[in-house]
Amino acid sequence: MAVERPSQLIDLALQGGGAHGAFTWGVLDRLLEEPWLHIEAISGTSAGAMNAAVMVDGHANGGNERAREALEAFWRRVSRAAAFSPLQRSPMDVVLGRWSLDHSPAYIAFDLMSRLFSPYDLAVGTPNPLTAVLSESIDFARLAAAPIKLFITATNVRTGRPRVFRNAELSPDVLLASACLPAMFQAVEIDGEAYWDGGYSGNPTMTPLVQECVSDDTILVAINPVERPGVPRSARDILNRLNEVSFNAVLLKELRMMALLRQATAAAEGEAAHWARMRVHMIRSDMLVELGSSSKLNAEWAFLCLLRDEGRRATDGFLAAHGKDLGQRSTLDIDRLLEGV
Repeated sequence: MAVERPSQLIDLALQGGGAHGAFTWGVLDRLLEEPWLHIEAISGTSAGAMNAAVMVDGHANGGNERAREALEAFWRRVSRAAAFSPLQRSPMDVVLGRWSLDHSPAYIAFDLMSRLFSPYDLAVGTPNPLTAVLSESIDFARLAAAPIKLFITATNVRTGRPRVFRNAELSPDVLLASACLPAMFQAVEIDGEAYWDGGYSGNPTMTPLVQECVSDDTILVAINPVERPGVPRSARDILNRLNEVSFNAVLLKELRMMALLRQATAAAEGEAAHWARMRVHMIRSDMLVELGSSSKLNAEWAFLCLLRDEGRRATDGFLAAHGKDLGQRSTLDIDRLLEGV
């Protein structure tokens, strides 16, 4: 029998990670099945930003079910757009059931070329196939007036600082800027400024969820592992780990600030008090740690569905273990981040 639960207001923080963002699709798909959960705001970067924008637009167009349909339609378009890309798994990887592109001749050539040439060495740069996908998937006029708040982060190339875009400022270019990897695409220009992937300055940015929202519960959907066993040995693995560390650095700094303010709760007032009482939760999966970094460029429908199903499974586990903690206590031990500081 279904058990009725009191309504709970939550915020979501969605990390980026290329095709691995299909895991977040699964998380959102499962959360939208829970009528007692009400999303006030979402902070997202890169693939997390796209998931957030598609979901919020779908929700504004007809509630939770339309949001779920919009997410599936978006990822189907992503898969179709990538169907004719030269970046495909090698026959050996297909036979062995490996989802990485590590043995793909096109991926190996691209990986080597990206270390020698930039997108600016090409006459027009590499066109982003997601441009048309986003225009087909999102009504940006409707998104501007959507009741769920959006905070989308991109990195200003000139200053190195994050810029957080809100509902009324969103466009295909803003979402592309939030996902703009410098080795693959030319910087996206917005209002006369060039932007790169938001992961370099906030993956995702937590601050607006505190400053502009009333919810005290934030669920972080983690794509990039904070911890990874062993020491990377190959050049590719070293670069991947450096990207993971840099993409998590600002997020960890904000979580440390929450932990410090929580320890000083008695003296906290105003906004500091809100920081201090924030309850943080995380949905993650060991499967994402085991996948190779090149699989972030694999948009085969079967792989995206595998990630979606893993996201749903991980969310099932989270709700079973910690659903009752929402509105009551944190389930992510952010105080641990202060160890050794």
